[in-house]
Amino acid sequence: MTVLMAVYNGAPTLPAQLDSLMAQTHTNWRLIVSDDGSSDDSRAVLESFAKIAPVQIVDGPGQGFVHNFLSLLAQSDQGGTVALSDQDDVWFPDKLARALAHLDALPAQHPALYCSRRVNWRPETNRRRVSRSYPQPPGFANALVENIAAGNTIVMNAAAVDLARATLSAAQQVPFHDWWLYLLITGAGGTVIHDPSPGLLYRQHAGNVLGQGEGFVAQQRVRRGVVGRGYAARIDQNLGALQQVVHVLTLESQSRLEMFAAARQEGLLRRLVLMWRSGVRRQGRLARLGFWGAVCFGRV
Repeated sequence: MTVLMAVYNGAPTLPAQLDSLMAQTHTNWRLIVSDDGSSDDSRAVLESFAKIAPVQIVDGPGQGFVHNFLSLLAQSDQGGTVALSDQDDVWFPDKLARALAHLDALPAQHPALYCSRRVNWRPETNRRRVSRSYPQPPGFANALVENIAAGNTIVMNAAAVDLARATLSAAQQVPFHDWWLYLLITGAGGTVIHDPSPGLLYRQHAGNVLGQGEGFVAQQRVRRGVVGRGYAARIDQNLGALQQVVHVLTLESQSRLEMFAAARQEGLLRRLVLMWRSGVRRQGRLARLGFWGAVCFGRV
């Protein structure tokens, strides 16, 4: 098991995350940390931790968190399970063991990704709230329009890691590495497991890139592009990447991708018909309502 951690100016929160890694019930792991040009004491914290744990520290590409994680995937060894880690969470002790139990139940040659719910946590008040659940099963039809695989919960088997590594060149322009992994693995016919039991405390603070990103207001902010790029622009980026790796997608996924892409270019009535036929779907009633409203206004 290799844990890949992306770091940038994380000195205040790194010790708690590293302590939670040391407390894992699954103890056969090593850590690769990509420091993306920190100007604080992150490197010193990591070097101190490396004295008591198997840690490799590398320099990040200096292009933001997405490229930092993609570069980590490129450097990870082939043939092993990989977990992704942020710098500021607190993992529950059974996080890795639970993920491995799910993945080990599947054929080793079958690409599989495990992810889970999180406990959104504000340490200054110790307020905790479990992240939203997803009533529908994961799948490519969902992944085309929504990401349910939170990056800091992701664990992939060796087959999924190999698939991700083989398609890294296409992923260079995607908006989010975790959404890309959800798209890629479901599109290629792999399995995504979303565990309804939370695996970590997800620290909420001013430095979060997206924060918990939940609730109707938050979803509308993301869709309008208040956080990051606009919703339609992010889908453009994802589709551009997928079209470079069509050869790894199943025939069903290729057909769905083609219909979804065509629907986005049509006038209202034809767009609605093709979008419906493509079968794309978001999780939850409010999210589906917001999505079809966006479709009507050509914002998908």
